[in-house]
Amino acid sequence: MLRPEISSTSPSAPAVSPSSGETRSPQGPRYNFRLQETPQSRPSAQVVSASTPPSTSGAAGDRSSSSSLPCPAPGSRPAQGSYFGNKRAYAENIVASNLTFGASSSSARDTNYPQTLKTPLSTGNPQRSGYKNWTPQMGYSASSSSAISAHCPSVIVAVVEGRGLARGEIGMASIDLKNPQIILSQFADNTTYAKVITKLKILSPLEIIMSNTACAVGNSTKLFTLITENFKNVNFTTIQRKYFNETKGLEYVEQLCIAEFSTVLMEVQSKYYCLAAVAALLKYVEFIQNSVYAPKSLKICFQGSEQTAMIDSSSAQNLELLINNQDSRNNHTLFGVLNYTKTPGGSRRLRSNILEPLVDIETINMRLDCVQELLQDEELFFGLQSVISRFLDTEQLLSVLVQIPKQDTVNAAESKITNLIYLKHTLELVDPLKIAMKNCNTPLLRAYYGSLEDKRFGIILEKIKTVINDDARYMKGCLNMRTQKCYAVRSNINEFLDIARRTYTEIVDDIAGMISQLGEKYSLPLRTSFSSARGFFIQMTTDCLALPSDQLPSEFIKISKVKNYYSFTSADLIKMNERCQESLREIYHMTYMIVCKLLSEIYEHIHCLYKLSDTVSMLDMLLSFAHACTLSDYVRPEFTDTLAIKQGWHPILEKISAEKPIANNTYITEGSNFLIITGPNMSGKSTYLKQIALCQIMAQIGSYVPAEYSSFRITKQIFTRISTDDDIETNSSTFMKEMKEIAYILHNANDKSLILIDELGRGTNTEEGIGICYAVCEYLLSLKAFTLFATHFLELCHIDALYLNVENMHFEVQHVKNTSRNKEAILYTYKLSKGLTEEKNYGLKAAEVSSLPPSIVLDAKEITTQITRQILQNQRSTPEMERQRAVYHLATRLVQTARNSQLDPDSLRIYLSNLKKKYKEDFPRTEQVPGKTEE
Repeated sequence: MLRPEISSTSPSAPAVSPSSGETRSPQGPRYNFRLQETPQSRPSAQVVSASTPPSTSGAAGDRSSSSSLPCPAPGSRPAQGSYFGNKRAYAENIVASNLTFGASSSSARDTNYPQTLKTPLSTGNPQRSGYKNWTPQMGYSASSSSAISAHCPSVIVAVVEGRGLARGEIGMASIDLKNPQIILSQFADNTTYAKVITKLKILSPLEIIMSNTACAVGNSTKLFTLITENFKNVNFTTIQRKYFNETKGLEYVEQLCIAEFSTVLMEVQSKYYCLAAVAALLKYVEFIQNSVYAPKSLKICFQGSEQTAMIDSSSAQNLELLINNQDSRNNHTLFGVLNYTKTPGGSRRLRSNILEPLVDIETINMRLDCVQELLQDEELFFGLQSVISRFLDTEQLLSVLVQIPKQDTVNAAESKITNLIYLKHTLELVDPLKIAMKNCNTPLLRAYYGSLEDKRFGIILEKIKTVINDDARYMKGCLNMRTQKCYAVRSNINEFLDIARRTYTEIVDDIAGMISQLGEKYSLPLRTSFSSARGFFIQMTTDCLALPSDQLPSEFIKISKVKNYYSFTSADLIKMNERCQESLREIYHMTYMIVCKLLSEIYEHIHCLYKLSDTVSMLDMLLSFAHACTLSDYVRPEFTDTLAIKQGWHPILEKISAEKPIANNTYITEGSNFLIITGPNMSGKSTYLKQIALCQIMAQIGSYVPAEYSSFRITKQIFTRISTDDDIETNSSTFMKEMKEIAYILHNANDKSLILIDELGRGTNTEEGIGICYAVCEYLLSLKAFTLFATHFLELCHIDALYLNVENMHFEVQHVKNTSRNKEAILYTYKLSKGLTEEKNYGLKAAEVSSLPPSIVLDAKEITTQITRQILQNQRSTPEMERQRAVYHLATRLVQTARNSQLDPDSLRIYLSNLKKKYKEDFPRTEQVPGKTEE
């Protein structure tokens, strides 16, 4: 939904109380205001100030509160005299109202209560005080320069938690203001509220709505406190708990959900908390937008927490899924590696899939089948890519079309006309898309092809063509698009419209003629230019002719110079621009009337566009996966109960490096589910850990992965503990941040998790660090989660003597002679091998090649030798341990073969024979053990 353009009050301007007209400094107390209740409008929402405790009484108490902020009833039209009768007046006056928690409130300042809870219309945050109109062809703000800004926040989320015995039961409802889709969620969470925080991070909300009872001063809930700590830059709004009404929410769903998705009613009928959240959400959106959604116009779906894998925000940052940690403007991220999408919808779908990978193997394999067919059929690939690239932002288009403005304005009229042209352009691409897909074979592509057979596409297009000219189409350039809008409606439909268009044409011709005459009059090479901000103006190159005295004639005003161009206008041209705008308003008004009538006729068929939007975005993402495969040697992943990667490499590193990264093998099973990885500094441990997680995510979103062969176990959670930075904002040292992150993992990990831990415990002394690591490892070993644990504590490696499911791995290095300095240097191979690292004191070797004084290095070596002699104990494995380990590994291999083998009987017999032979060869000593050692 588009947010109306507003002119926010300047922070330096005095604020005026609407109730008294009194002027005060913006630094002073904020005012509360109430509107008189009229038959046309009645109070229906409240935003509470920090200085006044929120009322928890009934409707009577709410009405008497001086901090109540009224909102029109659903479907009612506002009174002409109210703030809701004029969007601009409302926007200007809302700044002076008590719509925010006042930062100047003494009671708020005396507590730990957050002081910057704002609504979108508040001027407290200059970056959020106004919003640019979105247009389907751009998909993001014209001022945006980075890839991340393409996903600027536009989501409003309502969150509610159960009380009493239901505490921990969370209801959420979210709506994207640029996409007419409501997503409902309800789930049980633990006291860390990890699921809530993760879901909110994925949604990246513009604003969060909560009940006033959840954030009462001095008595706020733990959920509210955690959300405010994790979302410091997000606007918060509170409304009375009574508007979180599940009965009203169910009515909204029944009223607004389109027929194709009406089965959601069966899913949410007993989901009281998500219904309560959607009731408050839609009431608030209606309030801030001053518009309502047309009946049966929204796509409403329910998403449980079990349908996708969970990646917490810290892990997403550590793995650089969306944002590069070194430079947020570059695209050296997983999103950058895979993003070859052509439409904003495809880009959004890819982003959400990376943050929430699938967990259903059947769905993943259907996507992989599509990617495989696209790679094998070049004609299908290039044909689809050519058509998809011509689509506009279909989701944004739908969002505008299903809105019914409460007031008819010039901007509303222009928007409707523009989007009807976009709709025609979009529908005309359905047939080319069907032609491109007619020979596809995979079930998913055939299903999407079948959705394009919907007859409603043709019905809508035919209805549009009876009113709109055949040659009216989307064009780049504001003047070209203005012309398309003016002449969009066919002639002879409205006689007055035809007359107004002739008048407009004459004015434009007069402007061109006048500028031509001015050029002849002053012998200057003038030309007519146009911009949406200035209208028609005059432009002239500076290198065509030297001006007398370097000055333009006095008739020209508002002169500006940009590079080699002068831009200016004249008083007569300004007047003609005003006439042109007046004529344009008449044209838009009459065209708008015709367009509204046409839209009312096609509303009953417009729901097919939801399927089209879904089809286009999914095809765009699958094409992007296929495109990424053509640029590198990716392989199709398999899904078993084993994580096995043959010669896999880091996908982001491949994009950065001039040469292909060093590839490594990975093998993790339920029988060997804990890998301890050692190696010198800079040997590649952290890169390897990230590589495993990135490959896992790529596989679970339906992409090929960078390897020669790959098999994955579906993971439902991915946790990482990699960063070693401190956090000034939360007053956390490096060690404290480590402990918080590892505590989060321990509280939330389960048997289906993938856990990556890099150098835990190095923020404290060695003894405590080893103790913490040992305890954490023992806890994780009690789970069936796949864990990779990189460490410099070599003492930790001996845990494999106690736990048979531990495997030690290390990164190899080579020692070479540095002839120039007559010293030994370390050559990093970045190759992973079995066993413990044989390197000793590699930290000292790294220090030796640095600029440390030789005497310091020598003393460090002597002290290290003494400490090592005192600490190390003999922990060598006994022959009996070796026997047990051999039997255990053989058993796990046999179980794995029984579960996943697809070999024919002869090949299976050979494999088992080789397994037996390898078992005997690897442990010849075990045959000489006379018997079991008594304890």
